[in-house]
Amino acid sequence: MYKLLALDMDGTLLNSQKKISPKTAAAISELSKRGIYVVLSTGRGVAELQDYKDELKFMNYGITSSGGAVYDFFNQKAIKAYTIPKEIAFEIIDAGIAERAMIHILGLTNSLMRDDDIKNAADFQMTVYQDMYDRICTRCNDFKKYVEENPDEIIKINLYHRSSESRQKNFERLKHLNLTFALAETTALESSPKGISKASGLIELCNFLKIDIADTVAVGDAPNDIEVLKTAGIAAVMGNSDDEIKKIADFVTDDNDHDGIIKVIEKYF
Repeated sequence: MYKLLALDMDGTLLNSQKKISPKTAAAISELSKRGIYVVLSTGRGVAELQDYKDELKFMNYGITSSGGAVYDFFNQKAIKAYTIPKEIAFEIIDAGIAERAMIHILGLTNSLMRDDDIKNAADFQMTVYQDMYDRICTRCNDFKKYVEENPDEIIKINLYHRSSESRQKNFERLKHLNLTFALAETTALESSPKGISKASGLIELCNFLKIDIADTVAVGDAPNDIEVLKTAGIAAVMGNSDDEIKKIADFVTDDNDHDGIIKVIEKYF
């Protein structure tokens, strides 16, 4: 019955070392060979997927930047993309500066940060991503200038804070804006265009592929997966998820360090 498997990355497809285990890589590759669409459903942008291009070379499509772009990997182009208006992007940047947050701008295929923030990723509880940011991010010291020069390319803006209290201050500061917000990692506040989420991305992709949403299985572990888990035909939740997320699950599988995705495949495909 099920025709599509949508996989979150961090905490789901990736283990604690930010790797895809060989067993899981083999299982999803084999599923794809059977004619099932295996797609990403991630907050990462396209630029942040480069480390996994070999394991995922069979994968046609991805819901990237938390639904901001539904991307065709084979043809290297967006099926659909949504952007944050320039004036709203300026307000997010100002909020980041006010809280001394690490500002992270995602375009369709690029990723921008300040060099000093990357060097001090530990201050924002983001050490695990430091190496990736160092390798893939374009350095930017004037975000407003970049937005001014590229007003139609701002798909998502992440603010990584020094504490959860600082994140809450910025959420209160920004919540009036016409945006979709998600809390991620330890101190991250993710901002996407209004109405855009992994769930909206899944709907867009299903429409494109002419698949009924009821014929999909979504797998996730975090608050920014809740909408897509509720939207998909089946909500499979990782064993490393919080109890609140497990409450919405049709199936709770093993954690991301024990190939939890394989049990999902065995049960539904």
